[in-house]
Amino acid sequence: MNTKGGLTKKTAQVQKMQQKDTSLKGLIKAMEPQIKKALPSVLTPERFTRMVFTALSTNPQLQQCTPASFLGAMMQAAQLGVEPNTPIGQAYLIPYRNKGKLECQFQIGYKGLIDLAYRSGDIKDIQAHEVYENDLFEYEYGLEPKLRHVPAIKDRGDVIMYYAVFHMTNGGYGFEVMSKEDIIQHAKKTSQFFSSSYSPWNKYFDEMAKKTVIKKVLKYAPVKTEFVRAIAADETIKSTLSEHMVDEEDETVTIDTEAETMPADEPIPDGVDPKTGEVKKQTAQEKQDDAILEASLDM
Repeated sequence: MNTKGGLTKKTAQVQKMQQKDTSLKGLIKAMEPQIKKALPSVLTPERFTRMVFTALSTNPQLQQCTPASFLGAMMQAAQLGVEPNTPIGQAYLIPYRNKGKLECQFQIGYKGLIDLAYRSGDIKDIQAHEVYENDLFEYEYGLEPKLRHVPAIKDRGDVIMYYAVFHMTNGGYGFEVMSKEDIIQHAKKTSQFFSSSYSPWNKYFDEMAKKTVIKKVLKYAPVKTEFVRAIAADETIKSTLSEHMVDEEDETVTIDTEAETMPADEPIPDGVDPKTGEVKKQTAQEKQDDAILEASLDM
Protein backbone atom coordinates (compact mmCIF):
# COMPACT_ATOMS: atom_id res chain seq x y z
CA MET A 1 0.00 0.00 0.00
CA ASN A 2 1.54 3.31 -1.02
CA THR A 3 1.73 6.22 1.42
CA LYS A 4 -0.74 8.51 -0.33
CA GLY A 5 -3.30 5.77 -0.85
CA GLY A 6 -2.81 4.56 2.71
CA LEU A 7 -3.44 8.02 4.16
CA THR A 8 -6.61 8.48 2.11
CA LYS A 9 -7.90 5.07 3.13
CA LYS A 10 -7.15 5.58 6.83
CA THR A 11 -8.78 9.04 6.86
CA ALA A 12 -11.89 7.63 5.19
CA GLN A 13 -12.01 4.85 7.80
CA VAL A 14 -11.96 7.37 10.65
CA GLN A 15 -14.75 9.41 9.04
CA LYS A 16 -16.82 6.27 8.56
CA MET A 17 -16.26 5.20 12.19
CA GLN A 18 -17.26 8.65 13.46
CA GLN A 19 -20.58 8.34 11.61
CA LYS A 20 -21.30 5.07 13.49
CA ASP A 21 -20.07 6.05 16.96
CA THR A 22 -18.86 9.53 17.74
CA SER A 23 -17.54 8.63 21.20
CA LEU A 24 -13.80 8.16 21.60
CA LYS A 25 -14.33 4.74 23.15
CA GLY A 26 -16.38 3.72 20.12
CA LEU A 27 -13.66 4.88 17.75
CA ILE A 28 -10.99 3.06 19.76
CA LYS A 29 -12.98 -0.17 19.70
CA ALA A 30 -13.48 0.19 15.94
CA MET A 31 -9.72 0.58 15.49
CA GLU A 32 -8.79 -2.62 17.32
CA PRO A 33 -7.76 -4.39 14.05
CA GLN A 34 -5.27 -1.58 13.30
CA ILE A 35 -4.07 -1.60 16.92
CA LYS A 36 -3.51 -5.36 16.78
CA LYS A 37 -1.54 -5.04 13.56
CA ALA A 38 0.68 -2.29 15.01
CA LEU A 39 1.47 -3.76 18.43
CA PRO A 40 4.52 -5.97 19.13
CA SER A 41 3.82 -9.51 20.28
CA VAL A 42 4.65 -8.69 23.93
CA LEU A 43 1.66 -6.31 24.18
CA THR A 44 -1.85 -7.62 23.48
CA PRO A 45 -4.55 -5.42 21.86
CA GLU A 46 -6.88 -6.06 24.82
CA ARG A 47 -4.29 -4.85 27.35
CA PHE A 48 -3.39 -1.82 25.23
CA THR A 49 -7.05 -0.85 24.78
CA ARG A 50 -7.65 -1.09 28.53
CA MET A 51 -4.71 1.28 29.11
CA VAL A 52 -6.17 3.80 26.69
CA PHE A 53 -9.63 3.56 28.30
CA THR A 54 -8.04 4.05 31.75
CA ALA A 55 -6.22 7.14 30.48
CA LEU A 56 -9.54 8.56 29.27
CA SER A 57 -11.29 7.91 32.58
CA THR A 58 -8.49 9.30 34.78
CA ASN A 59 -7.98 12.45 32.69
CA PRO A 60 -11.38 13.85 31.57
CA GLN A 61 -9.75 16.47 29.37
CA LEU A 62 -8.50 13.74 27.06
CA GLN A 63 -12.16 13.09 26.24
CA GLN A 64 -12.43 16.69 25.02
CA CYS A 65 -9.50 16.37 22.61
CA THR A 66 -10.21 16.15 18.90
CA PRO A 67 -10.82 12.48 18.03
CA ALA A 68 -8.29 12.56 15.18
CA SER A 69 -5.44 13.84 17.40
CA PHE A 70 -6.26 11.36 20.17
CA LEU A 71 -6.30 8.43 17.75
CA GLY A 72 -3.06 9.71 16.23
CA ALA A 73 -1.32 9.81 19.62
CA MET A 74 -2.73 6.39 20.49
CA MET A 75 -1.46 4.87 17.24
CA GLN A 76 1.99 6.37 17.76
CA ALA A 77 2.16 4.57 21.11
CA ALA A 78 0.88 1.35 19.53
CA GLN A 79 3.35 1.40 16.62
CA LEU A 80 6.28 2.10 18.95
CA GLY A 81 5.06 -0.62 21.30
CA VAL A 82 5.02 1.55 24.44
CA GLU A 83 2.38 1.61 27.20
CA PRO A 84 0.55 4.98 27.45
CA ASN A 85 -0.24 6.66 30.79
CA THR A 86 0.76 3.82 33.10
CA PRO A 87 3.03 3.90 36.19
CA ILE A 88 5.75 2.24 34.08
CA GLY A 89 6.33 5.62 32.46
CA GLN A 90 6.86 4.46 28.88
CA ALA A 91 4.61 7.02 27.17
CA TYR A 92 1.98 9.68 27.82
CA LEU A 93 -1.14 10.98 26.08
CA ILE A 94 -1.36 14.66 27.04
CA PRO A 95 -4.32 17.06 26.51
CA TYR A 96 -2.96 20.19 24.89
CA ARG A 97 -4.51 23.46 23.74
CA ASN A 98 -3.14 23.82 20.22
CA LYS A 99 -4.18 27.10 18.56
CA GLY A 100 -7.39 27.38 20.52
CA LYS A 101 -8.57 23.76 20.48
CA LEU A 102 -7.84 20.74 22.62
CA GLU A 103 -5.66 18.15 20.95
CA CYS A 104 -3.77 15.13 22.23
CA GLN A 105 0.03 15.21 22.23
CA PHE A 106 2.14 12.05 22.33
CA GLN A 107 5.16 11.92 24.62
CA ILE A 108 7.76 9.21 25.07
CA GLY A 109 8.57 8.57 28.72
CA TYR A 110 11.88 7.80 30.40
CA LYS A 111 11.35 4.03 30.47
CA GLY A 112 10.00 4.05 26.91
CA LEU A 113 13.12 5.79 25.65
CA ILE A 114 15.35 3.20 27.33
CA ASP A 115 13.23 0.36 25.94
CA LEU A 116 13.49 1.76 22.41
CA ALA A 117 17.26 2.15 22.82
CA TYR A 118 17.66 -1.52 23.73
CA ARG A 119 15.39 -2.58 20.89
CA SER A 120 17.61 -0.72 18.41
CA GLY A 121 20.27 -3.44 18.90
CA ASP A 122 23.06 -0.86 19.06
CA ILE A 123 22.90 -0.19 22.79
CA LYS A 124 24.35 -2.74 25.22
CA ASP A 125 23.62 -0.78 28.38
CA ILE A 126 22.02 2.59 29.14
CA GLN A 127 21.33 4.13 32.55
CA ALA A 128 20.30 7.43 34.07
CA HIS A 129 20.54 8.43 37.73
CA GLU A 130 19.89 11.26 40.14
CA VAL A 131 22.82 12.74 42.07
CA TYR A 132 22.11 13.90 45.63
CA GLU A 133 24.01 16.69 47.37
CA ASN A 134 25.74 14.32 49.84
CA ASP A 135 26.78 11.75 47.22
CA LEU A 136 30.37 11.49 46.05
CA PHE A 137 30.17 12.58 42.42
CA GLU A 138 33.06 13.43 40.11
CA TYR A 139 33.13 13.83 36.36
CA GLU A 140 35.50 15.20 33.77
CA TYR A 141 35.20 15.84 30.03
CA GLY A 142 38.04 16.16 27.55
CA LEU A 143 40.37 13.66 25.85
CA GLU A 144 40.02 11.23 28.77
CA PRO A 145 36.47 11.62 30.13
CA LYS A 146 35.80 10.22 33.59
CA LEU A 147 32.68 9.66 35.66
CA ARG A 148 32.42 8.41 39.25
CA HIS A 149 29.32 8.27 41.41
CA VAL A 150 29.23 6.81 44.93
CA PRO A 151 25.79 7.31 46.53
CA ALA A 152 25.71 8.31 50.20
CA ILE A 153 24.55 5.48 52.46
CA LYS A 154 22.08 7.74 54.31
CA ASP A 155 21.00 11.38 54.53
CA ARG A 156 21.64 11.91 50.82
CA GLY A 157 20.04 15.35 50.81
CA ASP A 158 18.32 16.94 47.81
CA VAL A 159 18.78 16.05 44.16
CA ILE A 160 21.23 18.43 42.51
CA MET A 161 22.20 16.74 39.22
CA TYR A 162 21.23 14.07 36.71
CA TYR A 163 23.41 12.01 34.40
CA ALA A 164 23.09 9.33 31.73
CA VAL A 165 25.66 6.85 30.46
CA PHE A 166 25.53 4.33 27.60
CA HIS A 167 27.67 1.49 26.30
CA MET A 168 27.45 0.38 22.68
CA THR A 169 27.51 -3.24 21.56
CA ASN A 170 30.66 -2.37 19.60
CA GLY A 171 32.47 -1.15 22.72
CA GLY A 172 31.88 2.59 22.49
CA TYR A 173 30.44 4.61 25.36
CA GLY A 174 29.48 8.10 26.43
CA PHE A 175 27.91 10.10 29.27
CA GLU A 176 26.18 13.42 29.84
CA VAL A 177 25.64 15.42 33.05
CA MET A 178 23.08 18.17 33.72
CA SER A 179 22.36 20.14 36.89
CA LYS A 180 18.79 20.32 38.17
CA GLU A 181 18.72 24.01 37.28
CA ASP A 182 19.79 23.20 33.70
CA ILE A 183 17.05 20.57 33.50
CA ILE A 184 14.37 23.03 34.62
CA GLN A 185 15.53 25.71 32.19
CA HIS A 186 15.61 23.16 29.36
CA ALA A 187 12.08 21.97 30.24
CA LYS A 188 10.67 25.49 30.34
CA LYS A 189 12.25 26.23 26.98
CA THR A 190 11.24 23.06 25.15
CA SER A 191 8.00 21.96 26.87
CA GLN A 192 5.22 24.48 26.38
CA PHE A 193 3.11 22.85 29.12
CA PHE A 194 5.86 22.45 31.71
CA SER A 195 3.69 24.09 34.41
CA SER A 196 0.49 22.24 33.48
CA SER A 197 -1.00 20.06 36.22
CA TYR A 198 -1.39 17.25 33.65
CA SER A 199 2.19 17.51 32.46
CA PRO A 200 4.50 14.56 33.23
CA TRP A 201 6.95 17.18 34.49
CA ASN A 202 4.52 17.93 37.32
CA LYS A 203 3.88 14.29 38.27
CA TYR A 204 7.13 12.54 37.33
CA PHE A 205 9.87 15.17 37.45
CA ASP A 206 12.78 12.79 38.10
CA GLU A 207 11.72 10.46 35.28
CA MET A 208 11.35 13.35 32.83
CA ALA A 209 14.71 14.79 33.94
CA LYS A 210 16.41 11.45 33.28
CA LYS A 211 14.67 11.24 29.91
CA THR A 212 16.05 14.68 29.06
CA VAL A 213 19.65 13.74 29.86
CA ILE A 214 19.27 10.41 28.02
CA LYS A 215 18.05 12.18 24.88
CA LYS A 216 21.01 14.54 25.15
CA VAL A 217 23.62 11.79 25.50
CA LEU A 218 22.12 9.76 22.65
CA LYS A 219 22.73 12.65 20.26
CA TYR A 220 26.34 11.51 20.21
CA ALA A 221 25.64 7.77 19.97
CA PRO A 222 26.03 6.07 16.55
CA VAL A 223 22.53 4.54 16.49
CA LYS A 224 20.34 3.41 13.59
CA THR A 225 18.18 5.88 11.69
CA GLU A 226 15.04 4.01 12.73
CA PHE A 227 15.76 4.72 16.40
CA VAL A 228 16.43 8.40 15.67
CA ARG A 229 13.08 8.61 13.86
CA ALA A 230 11.33 7.02 16.84
CA ILE A 231 12.79 9.64 19.19
CA ALA A 232 11.56 12.35 16.82
CA ALA A 233 7.98 11.23 17.57
CA ASP A 234 8.36 12.64 21.09
CA GLU A 235 6.10 15.62 21.94
CA THR A 236 4.15 15.62 18.68
CA ILE A 237 0.52 16.04 17.63
CA LYS A 238 -0.55 14.03 14.59
CA SER A 239 -4.12 13.67 13.36
CA THR A 240 -3.44 11.81 10.12
CA LEU A 241 -3.47 8.04 10.57
CA SER A 242 -1.06 5.86 8.61
CA GLU A 243 0.93 2.66 8.91
CA HIS A 244 4.05 4.73 9.62
CA MET A 245 3.05 7.44 12.08
CA VAL A 246 6.68 8.51 12.60
CA ASP A 247 6.66 9.86 9.04
CA GLU A 248 3.59 12.06 9.56
CA GLU A 249 4.05 15.80 10.10
CA ASP A 250 3.95 17.22 13.61
CA GLU A 251 0.99 19.61 13.91
CA THR A 252 2.03 21.22 17.19
CA VAL A 253 2.04 24.99 16.86
CA THR A 254 5.28 26.42 18.26
CA ILE A 255 5.16 29.13 20.90
CA ASP A 256 6.87 31.59 18.54
CA THR A 257 3.87 31.73 16.20
CA GLU A 258 1.24 34.46 16.28
CA ALA A 259 -1.29 32.26 18.12
CA GLU A 260 0.54 30.69 21.05
CA THR A 261 -0.36 27.23 22.27
CA MET A 262 -1.32 26.81 25.90
CA PRO A 263 -1.54 23.86 28.29
CA ALA A 264 -4.97 22.27 28.16
CA ASP A 265 -5.81 22.83 31.80
CA GLU A 266 -4.59 26.41 31.97
CA PRO A 267 -7.34 29.10 31.90
CA ILE A 268 -7.41 31.22 28.76
CA PRO A 269 -6.36 34.77 29.68
CA ASP A 270 -8.87 37.62 29.41
CA GLY A 271 -8.78 39.24 26.02
CA VAL A 272 -7.71 36.06 24.20
CA ASP A 273 -10.00 34.50 21.61
CA PRO A 274 -10.65 30.90 22.83
CA LYS A 275 -11.08 29.66 19.26
CA THR A 276 -7.98 31.12 17.63
CA GLY A 277 -5.72 31.94 20.58
CA GLU A 278 -5.25 35.46 19.22
CA VAL A 279 -5.38 38.60 21.38
CA LYS A 280 -8.64 40.47 20.78
CA LYS A 281 -8.54 44.23 20.22
CA GLN A 282 -10.23 46.34 22.88
CA THR A 283 -13.12 48.59 21.92
CA ALA A 284 -13.13 52.24 22.94
CA GLN A 285 -15.72 51.44 25.63
CA GLU A 286 -13.60 48.57 27.00
CA LYS A 287 -10.55 50.84 27.21
CA GLN A 288 -12.62 53.46 29.04
CA ASP A 289 -13.94 50.84 31.50
CA ASP A 290 -10.39 49.60 32.17
CA ALA A 291 -9.22 53.15 32.85
CA ILE A 292 -12.05 53.71 35.35
CA LEU A 293 -11.24 50.40 37.07
CA GLU A 294 -7.52 51.23 37.35
CA ALA A 295 -8.35 54.67 38.77
CA SER A 296 -10.62 53.14 41.40
CA LEU A 297 -7.92 50.69 42.47
CA ASP A 298 -5.40 53.50 42.91
CA MET A 299 -7.69 55.45 45.27
